[in-house]
Amino acid sequence: MTKINSIAVLTSGGDAPGMNAAIRAVVRAGIFNKMKVFGVMRGYEGLISGNFKEMVSRDVSNIIQTGGTILKTARSKEFHEIEGRKKAYNKLKRAGIDALIVIGGDGTLRGARQFTNEFNIPVIGMPGTIDNDLWGTDYTIGYDTALNTVVEAVDKIRDTAASHNRLFFVEVMGRDAGFLALRSGIACGAEAILIPEKETHLDQLKSYLEKGKKKRKSSSIIIVAEGDDAGGAFEIAKKVKKDFSDYSIRVSILGHIQRGGRPSAFDRVMASRLGVAAVDALLDDQKSIMVGMQNREIVHVPFNKTIKYHKGINDSLLVTADILTI
Repeated sequence: MTKINSIAVLTSGGDAPGMNAAIRAVVRAGIFNKMKVFGVMRGYEGLISGNFKEMVSRDVSNIIQTGGTILKTARSKEFHEIEGRKKAYNKLKRAGIDALIVIGGDGTLRGARQFTNEFNIPVIGMPGTIDNDLWGTDYTIGYDTALNTVVEAVDKIRDTAASHNRLFFVEVMGRDAGFLALRSGIACGAEAILIPEKETHLDQLKSYLEKGKKKRKSSSIIIVAEGDDAGGAFEIAKKVKKDFSDYSIRVSILGHIQRGGRPSAFDRVMASRLGVAAVDALLDDQKSIMVGMQNREIVHVPFNKTIKYHKGINDSLLVTADILTI
């Protein structure tokens, strides 16, 4: 077993609410276990440039309730190349850092797996993405907060939709995954939910809307994941507008407000648990794994599995959504 005296933590890819809670947990769990803990600024870019800062407990005071990431984040083209990863490894060795914890999504974990395989340095991943699309964990850091942000926004949109007899197409994040759209659509009582995992049939969508007209609904909300195969909210709105002239059709793109804001209690607790679990995994001589959560319990998922396998949409939620549109 290799003795680990010093670790580094970074955030990479898109920011997600709860990342600061995760950083806080890693720093304090490391210090609790008599380690030096370094924060890496700006993700893998900071790893390559050696932008490290030794952190003490007070550095992570009063951040658990904040969105974003105090370590900043960036995408790194240079880290995609072996020369860039070699620079990063040399910077870690020069700083006396024995292991690395990374917080991010699919791309972050892919980079982590390649890095640990090439240089045999222990790397532990933590799932941080609002998309909730990583295999091997029920939830990812930031997903619950983003979900609540969408629900709050759509509830407000429905108020104005009902006042003006409007049909709103609301686009939420999810280029490759519809988890956020599906759950928020059910929670908001959307008339239809369009996601990448399910082919969009415009005739069926128009049928839903026709039913709503017959019931004299004063408004309709359609939730659209940005990666939907029909081309996104604006494109779909154009295609249905000619058939529903009595509706005032509007499109709302929620965009980056879904990434920001104070993390929910669920995200804060989960991120804290995962941060402590990541440090424990290093102490247990683990490497090349993601710490995740299944059935509310901590699990270790090998990088090669969480990267290789595709997380599927819960079919029962699709059925629930279809039933509730009648």
